[in-house]
Amino acid sequence: MKFNHEGRELRDLRGLNQDFVEVHEDLSGSPLWNPDLAPTALSRRTWTTYHIAALWIGMSVVITTYTLASGLMQQGMTWWQAMVTILLGNVIVLLPMILNAHAGTKYGISFPVLCRASFGVRGANIPAILRALVACGWFGIQTWIGALALNTLLVAAWPGWASIAIGIWISFAIFWAIQVWIIVNGLEGIKKLEGWSAPLLLGGGALLLGWAVIRGGGLGHILSESIRLQTTHVPFWRLFPAALTANVGYWATLSLNIPDFTRYARSQRSQALGQALGLPATMTAFAFIGVAVTSATIVLFGEAIWDPVALIARIGSAPVIIFGALIVLLAQLTTNMAANVVSPANDFSSLAPRRISYVIGGLITAVMGIIMLPWKLYADAAAYIFTWLIGYSSLMGAIGGILIADYWILRRRELSPVDLFKVEGRYTYSGGINPRAVIALVVAVLPVIPGFLRAATTPGGTVANPTFLDSLYTYAWFVTFGLSFVLYLALSKRR
Repeated sequence: MKFNHEGRELRDLRGLNQDFVEVHEDLSGSPLWNPDLAPTALSRRTWTTYHIAALWIGMSVVITTYTLASGLMQQGMTWWQAMVTILLGNVIVLLPMILNAHAGTKYGISFPVLCRASFGVRGANIPAILRALVACGWFGIQTWIGALALNTLLVAAWPGWASIAIGIWISFAIFWAIQVWIIVNGLEGIKKLEGWSAPLLLGGGALLLGWAVIRGGGLGHILSESIRLQTTHVPFWRLFPAALTANVGYWATLSLNIPDFTRYARSQRSQALGQALGLPATMTAFAFIGVAVTSATIVLFGEAIWDPVALIARIGSAPVIIFGALIVLLAQLTTNMAANVVSPANDFSSLAPRRISYVIGGLITAVMGIIMLPWKLYADAAAYIFTWLIGYSSLMGAIGGILIADYWILRRRELSPVDLFKVEGRYTYSGGINPRAVIALVVAVLPVIPGFLRAATTPGGTVANPTFLDSLYTYAWFVTFGLSFVLYLALSKRR
């Protein structure tokens, strides 16, 4: 048996390579508690390796994965340079992903609750809201892509739809409403959706790859010809730092809130193996489809078409367009529900647990996704990669460095789950806020702000004559992660 610092009994069950901790004390009287934020009971920790892997397949097989690869080619990388960059980025981000997942599996706690250990029971709202706002932006982007696909489908099924001036906005409203309906039905529906949709999404991607290979005259031919015919050439080492950071930043969001899912895992082995099998392999495989199909567009059309929705509308007959659009819609749906609703719903709920439930938090996310004007965030491949992805990765890196330093180094994976729900407890610090975590977060982000501002105000996000600060910004996630990790440990040990 294990006991917390006040002697209350915790249940300690030996799982695969870890202790499972279940709280038996009634925490429902705490103002920091609600049923959605409560530690997951052992009876609900049922997600196997397959469920975790399927979750990642469902989240990775999405149009933004495809456009990440095709966008790099549009900016001047060859197909093999884009693949190396994507594979390396996903292997790197897998490490903090598994490390942050550990606490979720061991204690059954979500991301905003885990943040209470390092930032304080009130200060945890700072990283939670930063993460939530990024998710709202992503929710809007994925919804906009889904709307584009739905609009393409409607035009193919009924050509008269193209003459409706606000057709795209009607499509946006319909797809947004479908997602709101799923949000209202809760997290278990997401688990089932990811489980059965993963094979279908991979099959749709394989069909698109088959089209590219057949129409382009063979895989080897389209890849070699794409290099020869490519009109944009930029030295690899000039693009590589920013491209690598963008690929790490792509999942830097999930590397923080992964406990939102692994709190349901059956064991540490299930969460670690499921992620290792599902993330790098699927991201690289689907990115390769994006690379191959984009290479085919260079050969067939003389230009790199980075948006698959635009490509589907250009290449197919009505049945092909309808089928392709349905695959895109399913891909956007599964990814948005898992990657961009679960976390912000929990994060918003943590602001006022008694008044904001998971469902209300999800509805706030859906509304914020519209307010953030996603059609502008997704309008340009260069801005999408070099401003949006790298920009928010600086915040995610700084938060990740603090979480890992606190849980793995300072606390050596030992938390008091009861105190995570106490206004006055060991995680109260100063008025509920740990100033050392806040200082480490702010100081870690400061060096990359000048570069971000220059990129954000430069068309396409690529600065022509980069200064040292511009170059530092291209490594944003690495810089802020390393600085916050070291600063937090230094400040905490001085204490």
